[in-house]
Amino acid sequence: MIKHYIMVFLISMVPIAELRAAIPYSQAVGLPLIPSYVIAIIGNMLPVPIIYLFARKVLEAGNKIPGVIGKFCRWCTAKGEKGGEKLKAKAGRGLFVALLFFVGIPLPGTGAWTGTLAASFLKMDFKSSVIAAMCGVLLAGVIMMTLSAGFFSLIR
Repeated sequence: MIKHYIMVFLISMVPIAELRAAIPYSQAVGLPLIPSYVIAIIGNMLPVPIIYLFARKVLEAGNKIPGVIGKFCRWCTAKGEKGGEKLKAKAGRGLFVALLFFVGIPLPGTGAWTGTLAASFLKMDFKSSVIAAMCGVLLAGVIMMTLSAGFFSLIR
């Protein structure tokens, strides 16, 4: 059982998958819902401060590298800038709430990684970015928990 909890934690740290995959995984292997939710939240939030503080700098340095690494860094930079501009255009002064919903609505291309990267490109302050990401992760977790519990109760 502990190996499944470790997997939930690790899956929730992976970009794109995040807790959107970790919580359904937990239900597929039969783990209790609430402890899985808590572990997925912790795993999903752990990289957020690191992303905010360092990802943009690393990507901007990597943009200058030729080959696959440079291409990947340019793709990530473009994704962060595009996500940031979309948020800014839609939100106006309500950037905090926009970031919260961007992270919280579990759609492809959204989540704590992309949202935090976008916040760093928008130069949102650290505290607001982390709190908005945390609230968004909590919301996404509740949505995924509800969907997963419903789905797995139907197939069992």
